[in-house]
Amino acid sequence: MIRIGLLNLFLLALLAGPAMAQQATPPTTPLDVAAVDAVVARTLKAFNVPGMAVAVVKDGMVVMSKGYGVSSLATKAPVDENTLFGIASNTKAFTAAALGLLVEDGKLRWDDKVTDHIPEFRMYDPYVTAEFTVRDLLTHRSGLGLGAGDLMFFPDSTDYTIKDVIHNLRYFKPVSSFRSKFDYDNNLYIIAGEVVARVAGQPWSTFVETRLLKPLGMSRTGALYSRLPDPANVIDGHGPVDGTVRVIRRDLGDMVGPAGGMYSSVADLSKWAMMLLGGPGAPASLFKPSTQYEMWSAQTILPVSPMPEKYLPYSYNTHFSAYGLGWFLRDVRGYKEVSHTGGQIGMVTKVTLLPELHLGIIVLTNQESGAAFTAVTNTIQDHYLGMPGLDRVKLMADITAASQSDDNKLTDAVWKQVAAATKKAPKKPDYKPYVGRYKDAWLGDVELYTQGNQLWLKALRAPRLVGQVLPYRGSTFVVRWKARSLNADAFAAFALDEMGEATSIKMKPISPATDFSYDFQDLDLQRVK
Repeated sequence: MIRIGLLNLFLLALLAGPAMAQQATPPTTPLDVAAVDAVVARTLKAFNVPGMAVAVVKDGMVVMSKGYGVSSLATKAPVDENTLFGIASNTKAFTAAALGLLVEDGKLRWDDKVTDHIPEFRMYDPYVTAEFTVRDLLTHRSGLGLGAGDLMFFPDSTDYTIKDVIHNLRYFKPVSSFRSKFDYDNNLYIIAGEVVARVAGQPWSTFVETRLLKPLGMSRTGALYSRLPDPANVIDGHGPVDGTVRVIRRDLGDMVGPAGGMYSSVADLSKWAMMLLGGPGAPASLFKPSTQYEMWSAQTILPVSPMPEKYLPYSYNTHFSAYGLGWFLRDVRGYKEVSHTGGQIGMVTKVTLLPELHLGIIVLTNQESGAAFTAVTNTIQDHYLGMPGLDRVKLMADITAASQSDDNKLTDAVWKQVAAATKKAPKKPDYKPYVGRYKDAWLGDVELYTQGNQLWLKALRAPRLVGQVLPYRGSTFVVRWKARSLNADAFAAFALDEMGEATSIKMKPISPATDFSYDFQDLDLQRVK
């Protein structure tokens, strides 16, 4: 679900490494909106993004709020400031805020045990279960691996419920000790939304809309796509399908709501940003200062990597990085930056706040290029940090091209081997040793079956996961997903018994650039039939 989370962490490490600089002096010149327009135009072209919306708030005022390009390649409708985008993991800040309001109401504490509110909650380790707090739900330090269990809601159309998620968490073995390491997680935010529901006595979506969206006048925003007050003027998602950017299917699942289900516009999100930033002209805060301080305080430490010398001119001189409650935190040129990205199929977004400058930057896109929102966000941020003249579009294009080249070399080699193995295979291959039903404790049943002379795989509870199983090497195959917009082809390694019959399957993505929510590596498929 959140490939962009990985990309953003990479970019933070690459472009924010420690250097030798003092706090930037805020510029007194206003933002040149025409210059931003030009950067956005270059960005749309460079990264093949159909549409984008950008807003900047400063000192309690909206400095700019505009749409660019088209909301859909199918309709060609223009993007404007009220166009709705899926903001994906930028929803997490609203879920953290909802819990903060319940803390203020005296109905829970940040360090309540999760089992105080969800008695059936279980992790793999009984000690972790007993100690797991509401705060732990929000801080990505559970010990679970990156994106563990995301296939329960991703890519979409699964039939899992919140009850399933609560039950299935017990099957995931930790990859690190409890509270020792950051690994981005979505399912625990779904659990956090369930805490809101049980404590508030109403669904998470209703609570967020009633206590956060309505007081701020965010009248077009919906906690879920299915709850949009007016579904007109909504973007279509776009992504590369076999090398060409196309409209791709929208994820309509509601279960992921607290982790990434909201739809909003730059006009509405500007109100959210101004409330959080405070200062003259800003809407009255919905929280006590202590609540906002807690959300913007470091909870889980993140590494800041040394920077290659060629990127030093682009450095924000970052020394520390952390995750708070629903927000990433770091220092940039001596100022505190509070930000988050969001990514779902076909759309990626970023919200960036510099509280000491009363500055907020919001960039929403309808394509899967994190480089695009990074180029625009950083260009605007450069102005307010006194770093003019840096070509962020070219920088991100160069980084993207280098990364794509490395990925292509890897995947091209795999497909070359698949082609060679397919050519050597008999015209009527014997797939009987592999055909059957396999079961994973949390994903459920997966069927291996034949169609003509082809072997196919399908996940019965995740119907979009259907793909042809192609020979690779020995008893290791490659699954080529039928829905080519998934961009997540995977290895499938079969274990064979002494009779040459498959007994189990282990899977992992072919490309390291695959969205981490395709957590095939967490599957343990055992043959049952």
